[in-house]
Amino acid sequence: MTSDITLFVNPAAGRGRGAAAAQPAARALRAAGFSVRTVVGENAADALRRAREAVAGGTGALIAVGGDGMVSLALRAVAGTPVPLGVVAAGTGNDFARAAGLPVRDPAAAGRLIARSLKGDGGRPVDLGRAGGTYFATVLASGFDSRVNDRGNRMRFPTGRLRYDVALLAELAALRPVPYRIRLDDGPEQEVEATLVAVGNSSSYGGGMRICADARMDDGLFDITVVGPCSRSTLLKVFPRVYRGTHLSHPAVTVHRVAKVSLSAPGLTGWADGEPLGPLPLTAETVPEAVRLLGAAEKAG
Repeated sequence: MTSDITLFVNPAAGRGRGAAAAQPAARALRAAGFSVRTVVGENAADALRRAREAVAGGTGALIAVGGDGMVSLALRAVAGTPVPLGVVAAGTGNDFARAAGLPVRDPAAAGRLIARSLKGDGGRPVDLGRAGGTYFATVLASGFDSRVNDRGNRMRFPTGRLRYDVALLAELAALRPVPYRIRLDDGPEQEVEATLVAVGNSSSYGGGMRICADARMDDGLFDITVVGPCSRSTLLKVFPRVYRGTHLSHPAVTVHRVAKVSLSAPGLTGWADGEPLGPLPLTAETVPEAVRLLGAAEKAG
């Protein structure tokens, strides 16, 4: 194992927490004897290019400092390579880090955990999803939730998290079921109406919404949560339960566990790790043990 490792930093993550988190994480890694260099891109494409260059150059680990979007970029650089991934969670949602049992908004602790893992087990293998050629770590969203993302990203006012609250209210007012065509593994195509379909490699998205509450990152399978047609009042009643994962017992909700799923629906965009994947139709497949994750809990969900 080389002692040279790379911090992959999003300075804008968490309203500036990314830049602030890099320094204590780097100090912890250097104190453990590692040589640390930092990569910061001018934009997402440039950042990904620089990360891939570091991986190709033989870095001992790529450490993503930021939120789920930064983790998603880092995964594209390390997936399928022997280079392990570390995460210093400093974003807004940090769903991947929470699911993996990693420290959140404690960069010094994250740095120490990464150092111990590099000197010890070298990271635990975890699964990823892949759709449209893009890897994702958390949940692929489609339906009501992806429409909220679409609308929120089109809005220029208000700013920050408030615009997504406004977008949610607007989509709630326009709530209607979506006609999906779904194929689970290699089974027959099914036509279903649903409020949303979520494809979970791990359990949560949106900063702790456990939409696929029982999903695990080490079983080679997705958890597919299908929320059937429901009224506004039902959705408002069920929605708070998503944070506890108890919505799965509601009669409008069904769960499937599969290795591959194909989704088709008119006018929908698929989102994963907080980023747009592209319009449906999309086929998502699990990629078992696609990356070694430094410091991951033994039972990563």
